[in-house]
Amino acid sequence: MTATARALMFTVAAATLWGTAGLAGAAGPGDPVVLSPHRAVYDFRLDSARSGGGVSDLTGRMVYELVGSPCEGYTQNMRFVTRMIGQNGTAVVTDMRSSSWEEALGRRFRFNGTQYRNSKLEETTAGDASRPAKGDVKVTLSRPKKRDFPISREVLFPIQHSIRLIQEARAGKDVFHADLYDGSEKGEKVYATTAIIGKAFAGSGNKGLPTVKNAERLEKLAAWPVSISYFEPKKQRQDSLPTFEIAFRFYANGVSRRLFIDYGDFAIRGELKEIEFLEPSKCGADRNRR
Repeated sequence: MTATARALMFTVAAATLWGTAGLAGAAGPGDPVVLSPHRAVYDFRLDSARSGGGVSDLTGRMVYELVGSPCEGYTQNMRFVTRMIGQNGTAVVTDMRSSSWEEALGRRFRFNGTQYRNSKLEETTAGDASRPAKGDVKVTLSRPKKRDFPISREVLFPIQHSIRLIQEARAGKDVFHADLYDGSEKGEKVYATTAIIGKAFAGSGNKGLPTVKNAERLEKLAAWPVSISYFEPKKQRQDSLPTFEIAFRFYANGVSRRLFIDYGDFAIRGELKEIEFLEPSKCGADRNRR
């Protein structure tokens, strides 16, 4: 699975605080973050392209879904289809599909993904990462080839990373550094990330954005401008350029709007077109009452 797909998955991924409707924006810094299932659709277009970058136009659509609960973990499913036209006029259709499951406390992460280019399968990635009580995280890949290797136990998985980002924003922090393992680049990549969190928007975080059905649930929530830079591992962050950068409007319930991704040679912008909030899975005694 390419970094593009995983970056997009993270951007819209972690999600909605579960609790009393309308009060999530008032949550305190130390309050627990519990994710709520939802399904969102984003349309993408080319925002800019540098001369010689090879891209003259791009359109796309992504469908993202989060389901699960703290007791059973969280599953993320994504499909992202783009049509890119090169400077020579040739069109390429890319279809990226990914699915992952993450234990709520970050002790285990399973992932798989496929990428098609003009309807032809190009890449398949599948693996499992487990965090023992002591020692490094163990990664076991089954595709594209079988391989076991350790990574630092300090790395965060995608849901963990998103929860921490919500917590940092609530606490008024403006910078958040973390190493992220999300199954990118054939399951072998760990990114060093730096998130810059801006001041919360005054008033509604939906101000100036297109009207989207069900997005009115975001009206009373706090929202922050966030940008995240992804760096190659083991490089000095202050001395190296990021591999790519993501910017988005991040709500206190974890929903993202106004996506922007810069890959260096070109940049794309994504707008929320549809969102549906789903019922969370039941846990413990709640499950018995169904």
